[in-house]
Amino acid sequence: MNWNQIQGNWKQFTGKVKEKWGDITDDDLDRIAGKRDVLVGHIQEKYGIAQEEAEKQVKEWEESNKLDG
Repeated sequence: MNWNQIQGNWKQFTGKVKEKWGDITDDDLDRIAGKRDVLVGHIQEKYGIAQEEAEKQVKEWEESNKLDG
C-alpha cells in the first residue's frame, strides 16, 4: 500500500491509527490529516521514542493495512 492511498482515504484509517496508537487523539488526527511525517512526529512526541523507531512503527503499520474492498 502506498501512503497516497492512506492519505486519500484518511477518514477510513483514523480508527486503525487509534487502535495502534491509543494516545493519538481525535484532535491529533485532524492535525495529521493524512500526512505521514506529521503522524511520525505525533508518535514520537506521545510515546517519547526516537524518530527512527516512530518511522519503523508507521512503516510496519502501513504495510499491515490495506484498503477494504
